[in-house]
Amino acid sequence: MMTSGKKGLMSEINVTPFVDVMLVLLIIFMVTAPMMTHGVKVDTPQTSHEKMDVDAKALIISIDGNRQVFVNQYQLDASEVRERLPVILDVRQTREVFLKADKSLPYGLVMDVMAQIREAGIEKIGMVTEPSPVRNVRER
Repeated sequence: MMTSGKKGLMSEINVTPFVDVMLVLLIIFMVTAPMMTHGVKVDTPQTSHEKMDVDAKALIISIDGNRQVFVNQYQLDASEVRERLPVILDVRQTREVFLKADKSLPYGLVMDVMAQIREAGIEKIGMVTEPSPVRNVRER
């Protein structure tokens, strides 16, 4: 009988710690992904309407307080929207674009950009606003 005290080498890889780490990372990404916003910081006007869900893949055209126009994160000149928008996206496949404009901008500038978007071939334009603070309407 041999009792040398040595055990044989284990040839399998223990993947349990790896799977545990991957599951934790998956949960972290699932929780943080909806919180991430894309686009440019714009001080949008507040309305009394409820918050609308916007698709994460949606195209957002933003106009900031300095009158700079962005298509998602890419900056354009305000006069180039009509010519450059069909190059940036396939207007036949894109059904809707969301316009996010700073509340301090003149109405005419926002309408000019909207007209250029329509002339580029986009038929549906959604306006992005922020929900106003909750007010109790029933209090008298």
